[in-house]
Amino acid sequence: MSNIQALEDEIDVLKDEYAKFERGNKSAGTRARKVLQNIKRICQELRVGIQDSKKSD
Repeated sequence: MSNIQALEDEIDVLKDEYAKFERGNKSAGTRARKVLQNIKRICQELRVGIQDSKKSD
């Protein structure tokens, strides 16, 4: 799976969990924060990949 697809999947999960959190489900807030951490990791991997690609050109 590409990083872009993984990012899109994580964003979909975040939308669901955040909606549950807004309706009062506190444990969904914990899951949303975990998803946000995964998104941060994926974004960092994308940034590094882009930078490496720029350097190799």
